[in-house]
Amino acid sequence: MVQPGQPDMAMILQQAQKMQEQLVAAQAELAETEVTGQAGNGLVQVTMTASGEVRAVRIDPKVADPDDVETLQDLVVGAIHDATGAAQRMQAEKMGPLAGGLGDVAGGLGLPGA
Repeated sequence: MVQPGQPDMAMILQQAQKMQEQLVAAQAELAETEVTGQAGNGLVQVTMTASGEVRAVRIDPKVADPDDVETLQDLVVGAIHDATGAAQRMQAEKMGPLAGGLGDVAGGLGLPGA
């Protein structure tokens, strides 16, 4: 029997297990979901998973100037940054609610800093 004002440990453990399962499912979904970043109005595109694995780089031949490799390099970096931003937004969307829920469970235990 739970004392008044004391957390129900079985309920907290059940909630934590459910959230762990949701977290694993969200991580698996992020590993499969693809996002695309671009630079130079689409002249360079990078496709990566929402978990950060680069899957493809597409470069329009118009930007492949052997006398100006520096611009191409900058465009590739820009496209990677754009894709990384999209991946981070996707991670926040999928993981944010779970992170908040974990804090609620830990807070129910009276753990400091949770």
